[in-house]
Amino acid sequence: MMLANAYAFADRLDRAEALYTEALRTYESAGWSGGHLALAHAYVGVGHRRRGRLREAEKSLRESLRLAERVGRRLPLHWSATCNLVDTLLARGHVEEAWEVADRYGFAPPYPSTIVLPDPRSVRGRLLLAVGRTKDGVNELEEAGKAATVRGHHNPVLVPWALDLARALAGEDPTRAAQLAADVRRHAERFGSDTAIGEALRCEAALETGQRAVRLAAQAVTYLEASPCQYEHAAARVEYGIAARSTAELQRGLTLARLCGADGLVARAQEALATGAGPE
Repeated sequence: MMLANAYAFADRLDRAEALYTEALRTYESAGWSGGHLALAHAYVGVGHRRRGRLREAEKSLRESLRLAERVGRRLPLHWSATCNLVDTLLARGHVEEAWEVADRYGFAPPYPSTIVLPDPRSVRGRLLLAVGRTKDGVNELEEAGKAATVRGHHNPVLVPWALDLARALAGEDPTRAAQLAADVRRHAERFGSDTAIGEALRCEAALETGQRAVRLAAQAVTYLEASPCQYEHAAARVEYGIAARSTAELQRGLTLARLCGADGLVARAQEALATGAGPE
């Protein structure tokens, strides 16, 4: 499972999923039913989430959380299950449900000293922004950035704090937002995965207008189409369709979003199509 995590956030999802599944089957065949099995289900959920199979991810993570509750809260395995379930629900667009899960299972500071994947501070910050607590969300993401710097964590897929912080600051501090986006892209290009670079380009596109936004959004689509992460690809397609006023791109994004189970993204694409994407 530990080896699989290295693959999962580096676009080697074929290898990651094989190892996650092998670990789960090994624990089940040995008759384990506690913490190890809970963690195995959580990581199978991570594999589904990274693939963009959001419904399957939610199912695995809910099973993980059920098992983790029997072992005890505030343990790393409980954090892994809760963090990834909140992340998956946010990707699905189920914001109220994500908040309810976070509140029920204590997904809030203080955070564990052990590493949880993805970064729980980043996920908590994204959740706070999604429910409209912008100031709290910005503060949480700032703390996530400090913690990531101390640990030397710069993969924007694993520790995505700067992506969300840049978008949150775009209106009140565009200079800082642009610098954050540039830093993310630099780290992503150094890391080298299609998903990391594509996500950085999506962020930069969101901060721009006009033809520069269209060009960056198109580049994001190119990278994320080559990525195994289909939810991010779907989001990039929808954003490109909106920026380029392209009905065809919005339709492609809508189809992908439906396949992923990303209900919020489906609604966004449908709204854009209903208001008229304009000429190709």
